[in-house]
Amino acid sequence: MRTSRIPGFYNKEITERQQLLQELYEGTDAEDVLFTKEDLSLPIDTANHMIENVIGTFGLPLGLGLNFYINDKEYIVPMAVEEASVVASASHIAKIVRSAGGFTTEVSERVMIGQIQVVGCEDLESAEAAILSEKTSLLEDANASYPSLERRGGGAKDLEVRIIGEKGASSYQKMLVVHLYVDTCDAMGANMINTMVEALAPTIEQLTRGKVYLRILSNYADQSLAKARCVIPPHLLETKGFSGEAVRDGVIHAYEFARTDPYRAVTHNKGIMNGIDPVIIATGNDWRAVEAGAHAYAARDGQYRSMSTWRKDESGNLVGELELPMSLGVVGGATRVHPTARFALRMLHIQSAKELAGVVVSVGLAQNLGALKALVTEGIQRGHMSLHARSIAIAAGAVDEEIEQVAKELIRLKEIRVGKAQELVASIKK
Repeated sequence: MRTSRIPGFYNKEITERQQLLQELYEGTDAEDVLFTKEDLSLPIDTANHMIENVIGTFGLPLGLGLNFYINDKEYIVPMAVEEASVVASASHIAKIVRSAGGFTTEVSERVMIGQIQVVGCEDLESAEAAILSEKTSLLEDANASYPSLERRGGGAKDLEVRIIGEKGASSYQKMLVVHLYVDTCDAMGANMINTMVEALAPTIEQLTRGKVYLRILSNYADQSLAKARCVIPPHLLETKGFSGEAVRDGVIHAYEFARTDPYRAVTHNKGIMNGIDPVIIATGNDWRAVEAGAHAYAARDGQYRSMSTWRKDESGNLVGELELPMSLGVVGGATRVHPTARFALRMLHIQSAKELAGVVVSVGLAQNLGALKALVTEGIQRGHMSLHARSIAIAAGAVDEEIEQVAKELIRLKEIRVGKAQELVASIKK
């Protein structure tokens, strides 16, 4: 059976890693998994049709999150990220969690929201009643504007009206907002939803006698939630100089800090997104939409808080949970245009957007624990030090074997800066 547990993978040469993966995936029912630079790079002609004013493409390191065991299934997780230690940290925690039984996930129905803004209504309550009286007809019209979605089992499922603007508010602040709830199946659904709300706008104007301005999807996908959970016995958290109970309690104290203080919560949540964004980028999804929705969800009670929760259960285990809106797709858009995105989805062996959402929040939870565990033990810098030193060595002009030589010396001297690296490079070249 294919496994995400590959000991010593980080010590292998790139060609050895590629060969190992080719052997691992051999005989699967997926398309052939290809690993050469030519296979994964984005052709400039394709890029030119994706956005405007193209002059080139921009590459990111593509690594693999290993050891992930989610809902009794193995996952090797492609991650596109430039920040040192992210992939290593997520893989380290995934190894711990798999020893405890792995991650479990729950994913809600795939419902996204389209918004129609109406202003200038003489009577907002009457306008609301007029729309709701035609709810069935409006849903039919929405589905008629994108019939292929309904044929796949999705489509517009519900509609509600919100009145915004308190008594005494200016005419600019008073408005009526229609929410159209759409099951987008395995697509992210932005184009589908925008088509539907555009189609409804003229009828909404007639019903309300107001003027429609904005008609567009909302990236706050709070009807499309994904939750990951892990339960870890303390002995699995033991590290040099720290008992498992001490690490567990430190993680909980760190979480409580982020739960109550927005200054800490921002950095805490950035660490979660360190795991989430690389998977979203690798699979060709809209990481900006997910970021925006996740941060909004973190402030849903009026204060910006930790996205994750950590606590101790009755048996003394560390219990972590992460629930976030996940507006993802596995069909359409860059997921089918970008060669790396196609490769990433094949490697994941996922069957649906819901399954991808579960994987993404699991990686986010793993990355969160990785950062917290480092912070409450040896500190975050030690984990970053080796990879950061290599980056500094490269920036100073080191090449090939010189990179490792300079990096090791920078760490020994505890002077990880470009100036010192340049001195060492010059000394080696002499």
